[in-house]
Amino acid sequence: MLINNSKKIVIKLGSTTVVDGKGNFKKKWVTSLIKDINKYKLKRDFVIVSSGAIALGQKYLKIKKKKIKLEMSQAVAAIGQIHLAGEFQKLFDKFKIKSGQILISPDDTEQRRRAINVRSTFDNLFKLKAIPVVNENDTTATSEIKYGDNDRLAARVAQIIGADTLIIFSDVDGLYDKTKKVVAKVSRLDEKIYSLVEKSKNMYGSGGITTKLDAAKICMNSGCHMFLANGKKDFPLDRMIKDKSFTHFIPKISSLDAKKKWIVSSLSSSGKIYVDAGAAKALSNGKSLLAAGIIKVIGPFEKGENILIVDQQENQLARGLVSFNSIEIDKIKGKQSKEIEKILGYLSKSEIIHKDDMVKL
Repeated sequence: MLINNSKKIVIKLGSTTVVDGKGNFKKKWVTSLIKDINKYKLKRDFVIVSSGAIALGQKYLKIKKKKIKLEMSQAVAAIGQIHLAGEFQKLFDKFKIKSGQILISPDDTEQRRRAINVRSTFDNLFKLKAIPVVNENDTTATSEIKYGDNDRLAARVAQIIGADTLIIFSDVDGLYDKTKKVVAKVSRLDEKIYSLVEKSKNMYGSGGITTKLDAAKICMNSGCHMFLANGKKDFPLDRMIKDKSFTHFIPKISSLDAKKKWIVSSLSSSGKIYVDAGAAKALSNGKSLLAAGIIKVIGPFEKGENILIVDQQENQLARGLVSFNSIEIDKIKGKQSKEIEKILGYLSKSEIIHKDDMVKL
């Protein structure tokens, strides 16, 4: 089993794995998971990404509504998060395991400088032999600036810290095919795989299989193995290894450096740049993006943001960090590099996106 060869493992817990149907924290199940982790943690680092804060907050506040307005859910999350962290802390203490809480918002992972700071925090927690317990910062996130689920958050954390493995424990045994059998291995996310998606969601969860495939895409692009397995029964890690019941998403062999893994794993784009056929060919040959090949710009975005490059048929060609903002690019699109200084009124780079800051898709 791959876990024996993994140095960093992220475990994502869905709401239904940590909170029961009545809104109570599942102490017995989480204790069994911690016992599992305790067996393996001597030679490897673990991270837990746990849902459940809003569900626990609703239980504490005696709120039975399934849907709560955003501003109220932020307050409920703030209350529930204390309970969630406290429950984990009490259980970890029983095994003399140190733990730390990290609340993350999309700005923390989608801005390069902040993502580096996030990695540093994790690295220092690992040095302290502590297990980070991570959740989205629901208390300040808005619907416009939100992961929307902890599957994508867990995958982004796995990518940023350079994890070997992400295990998502959910209420399913894995990805089912059309005959309801678990697909053992997935090495490519194509139309056949996406056709297996059902749009169903559980009472507390915000995701579904779609968000798990989004997480798999991030992992596979960044060289991280992902497993989707059932977290309903006790000792889920041991059970998963023993029964071999899961879907294993196998990553591409990645030669990308950490920066380019971060670029290609972006959750979304701040904007879009359309290019002509000549530029598309140059990009496929590993060249930088120049102003002359740009047809249209969709913004707004600032210098340094992660932007999607597409051709005129909307085919995704590459992602990269721009050297100009959207207003500047709109002014110089279609122009030769030597004209840029005259148009903008100041000296700047000649590449809109340098090849070192770009990943082909």
